[in-house]
Amino acid sequence: MRIDKYLKISHIVKRRSVAQEMIAAGVVRLNGRPVKASSMVKVGDIVEVAFPRRTLKVSVICNDELLLKKGNRSYEVLEEHVVEHKDIP
Repeated sequence: MRIDKYLKISHIVKRRSVAQEMIAAGVVRLNGRPVKASSMVKVGDIVEVAFPRRTLKVSVICNDELLLKKGNRSYEVLEEHVVEHKDIP
C-alpha cells in the first residue's frame, strides 16, 4: 500500500491530501529515510511522522486495506514525543 494512503486509512492523518503535503515537506520518514507519496509500506516497516506539536514513531503491523477499513489495528506506537513550548525555537 502507498504510504500516503496508509497514513490516511490508519487514521494517523485525517486526509490523504494532507499526508501528501506532509510527505512533500519531508516530515514523514519510512525506515529512517525521507519518502515519496508512492513509496510502498510493508508489515514491519517503521514510519516516523513529525507533526507541529509532536512526533510519532510507529511499527506497521497491518497494511491490508480491507482489514484496516474493518477496524483492525494498523500500527503499534513505538515512540511518541510531545514538543513543549520551550523546545520550539
